[in-house]
Amino acid sequence: MRRTLYILAFVVLISLVIGGCGKKQAKEEGKIVIEVASFQGGFGLDFFEYAAREYEKLHPNVKIKVWGNPRIWEQLRPRFVKGNPPDLTWPGWGMDVWGLVAEGKVLEMDKYLETKAYGQNVKWKDTFYPDLLEKGKYNGHYYIIPYNLNITGWWYNVNMFKKHGWTPPKTYDELLVLCEKIKKAGIAPLTYQGKYQAYTLRGFLIPWAISIGGLQAYKDAQNLKPGAWNSPAFLKAAEMIAELRDRGYFQKGAMGMSHTEAQMEFILGRAAMIPCGTWLGSEMKNQIPPGFKMDFINPPVVKGGKGDPSIVSAGPESWIIPKEGKHHDIAADFFKFMSSIDMAKKFIVQKNTLMSIKGAAEQVKLPPDLVSAAKCMREAKATWDMDFEQWYPSMKAATESAMGALLSGEMTPKQCVDAMEAAAEKVRKDKSIPKHKI
Repeated sequence: MRRTLYILAFVVLISLVIGGCGKKQAKEEGKIVIEVASFQGGFGLDFFEYAAREYEKLHPNVKIKVWGNPRIWEQLRPRFVKGNPPDLTWPGWGMDVWGLVAEGKVLEMDKYLETKAYGQNVKWKDTFYPDLLEKGKYNGHYYIIPYNLNITGWWYNVNMFKKHGWTPPKTYDELLVLCEKIKKAGIAPLTYQGKYQAYTLRGFLIPWAISIGGLQAYKDAQNLKPGAWNSPAFLKAAEMIAELRDRGYFQKGAMGMSHTEAQMEFILGRAAMIPCGTWLGSEMKNQIPPGFKMDFINPPVVKGGKGDPSIVSAGPESWIIPKEGKHHDIAADFFKFMSSIDMAKKFIVQKNTLMSIKGAAEQVKLPPDLVSAAKCMREAKATWDMDFEQWYPSMKAATESAMGALLSGEMTPKQCVDAMEAAAEKVRKDKSIPKHKI
């Protein structure tokens, strides 16, 4: 009898469990499921999952599934080809996003940007820094929407500078004087991420070309104007890099260093300065020794140059809504929620970075290493980014290769900029490559 009661109780329990699961499954099946696929880099996925849960509270009929991968573009490419991409994605640096836009694989965002923002009585499009939002336009329409923002410049070791009485250089002439002092102290004045020459293009060549020739000189280069890449402004910038190289102001061995290896040299005090973006503190947070302090400056300008000294390198990480996704309206609304002023402030605090949303950085207590970078962004009369690398992958490879050859001494400054111009000419003449203007 007791055995029979046990069996009946077990059957009832299983029935309740199955019934409960069934109800839960039925409940989820009644919801609209949105797939969000994100590049899983230094910022992880946890914030996007948090945003998803918060959005679900406001929209109980929606279930958002977030997933990611450090090489997510490899998983997304075949899905774009097959026509079953996710609803919303940050596809990472390895994806040719502009190629997808040109192929009609990305949803136009114009109508969504005209809707009211979350938490502010303005249109969604008016919450972004205009320069950053405009970057995502193609043929007069918005396709690529910015999210977090990276400001790139130079970082210096605050305690080291204080100890030696050094002042961060504002001009190239001041830099030469300072580098000599640092070198005599037995410290490398500058290091760099030699395995990834995008850092040195963004940290040395392009800011100095802009400082010498003005922002238009760089716009001409990005717009593939004949002769822009080997113009006097770019040649002079390359000659300045060669001068630093020949005077021994770059750290020995930097050419063979990855980004994290060079950054370790900097935080361990073996180099006084390094070009890098505002992700530096977040990326190296587990390696930074107690008491280490660093601060941000714009690259030293060239005295008498045409460029405004406030111009800053600002590059957002951007998201897209695939045109063949299943739920355009909800995907757009979720991204609008994720980029609201409240969520932007939380992202800054939690991820130690800046955002493409106006006013967000001013409404939170920034981490100390972001204060100067945020000030540069706030006071900048214009911003620039290396758009050409995203537009034309072959130019990315050619310019980074030439930059590496210049730093290693395998190319003269003239050969370096001529190689860049040759790469631009190749793209210019290739009618199969969609062209962009800035």
